[in-house]
Amino acid sequence: MKNIFILTLTLLALSVNAQDSTKSYSFSLQQAIDHALENNYSAINSGRDIEAAKEKKWETTAIGLPQLNAGVDFTDNFVLQKSVVPAEFFGGEPGTYAEVAFGTKYNMVARSTLSQLIFDGSYIVALQASKTYLAYYENAKRRSDIDIKEMVINSYGNVLLAKENIAILEKNIASLQKTLNDTKEIYKNGLIEEESVEQLQITLSSLESTLNYNKRLLDISYKMLKINLGIDINDQITLTDKLDVLTIQNMDISFSNTEFDVNSNIDYRIATNFEEQRSLEYKLQRSKALPSLDAKFNFGYTAFKDEFQFFTQNQNWFNYSNIGVSLNVPIFSSLARSSRTQQAKIALDQAKTVLSETEQKLKLQYATAKSEYEYSIADYETAKSNLNLAERIEKKQQIKFTEGLSTSFDFNDAQRQLYSAQQKYLQTMVNIINKKASLEKITTK
Repeated sequence: MKNIFILTLTLLALSVNAQDSTKSYSFSLQQAIDHALENNYSAINSGRDIEAAKEKKWETTAIGLPQLNAGVDFTDNFVLQKSVVPAEFFGGEPGTYAEVAFGTKYNMVARSTLSQLIFDGSYIVALQASKTYLAYYENAKRRSDIDIKEMVINSYGNVLLAKENIAILEKNIASLQKTLNDTKEIYKNGLIEEESVEQLQITLSSLESTLNYNKRLLDISYKMLKINLGIDINDQITLTDKLDVLTIQNMDISFSNTEFDVNSNIDYRIATNFEEQRSLEYKLQRSKALPSLDAKFNFGYTAFKDEFQFFTQNQNWFNYSNIGVSLNVPIFSSLARSSRTQQAKIALDQAKTVLSETEQKLKLQYATAKSEYEYSIADYETAKSNLNLAERIEKKQQIKFTEGLSTSFDFNDAQRQLYSAQQKYLQTMVNIINKKASLEKITTK
């Protein structure tokens, strides 16, 4: 009994901790977009890409700045190299040679080198390329933000759609359940056939199954939205905007008449950036035919010892220094350099073709998105009108059915027509929101 009590307390504590670890959020659609642009996983990493590109730009710039390096070399000549000299230098017989060993067992060198690039055509091009490299990631960040905005709008709308579907299904089930109960009573009195009851039971069962599916879909839609927002899927969120309100807000036919400037489109800017990169690569290969010039200044100290005692006060250190320049002139590479230049030229021509293709595709995408957005508004108006008609038809058929003036099949057809009209109406509402987002994605600067 004591163990059961302890286990219960432990489980209760874990449950409380789990609840404390979850967070609750409340978002309008715009608030959800703003939150995602700061916290979405792709948004975070694309921001880091920009920071990395800035560091890369400085790394390239630093190549042309002074470079200072230092080092220490230690050598243990455990077997000194020997040489021969005429023996007569040491009082020996003329014509003979004596072995001598030059140097000490240990020697140490402390050195420093200061180098400076004076001219290199490749470096100049690299500086230009580093700016293009940074611009690419800035454009990629902008593209990521646009994609994230569209994903949030779509996933936000999917949640609202699932919630509206559930509300309508529950209303339809309640209404149908009442009709079924009334029909059973009529059947008990022998006024209708059992088939009419069974037909309603089939319809009710189908609605309940659809309701169960939509509840599952709502859970998945919430989780997808949470991922797009960059929050934990176990956190709680409340959506403050309503589907019908968002639909009205996004019904702006004048928006589709906005003139499309392909040069401001982010995909076009990325393609332009790609062409600039290929142009610089071509320029880089051509610059490799130019000479390069750099300068170096070396200085240091050397010490020699037969015993390892370099840091005593009486140790002599001998300084040295020199300065020099290095000129490298490319002369002949067996046409390898020319081949690389031609490859870069071909890549540049391909990039120009891609840019032209991108322009035409974007114009087509704009025309398609504009047409689909305008159609979504017209389709919504049609669906709204059809829903009103379907509701009136279903209401009339229900009255006729309960009065025995029509069959269960006629009533069932009217119900199915109503349910289909309800689904169509809700879907057209979401379509307006999504198609507006698709059009904004293309026209956003």
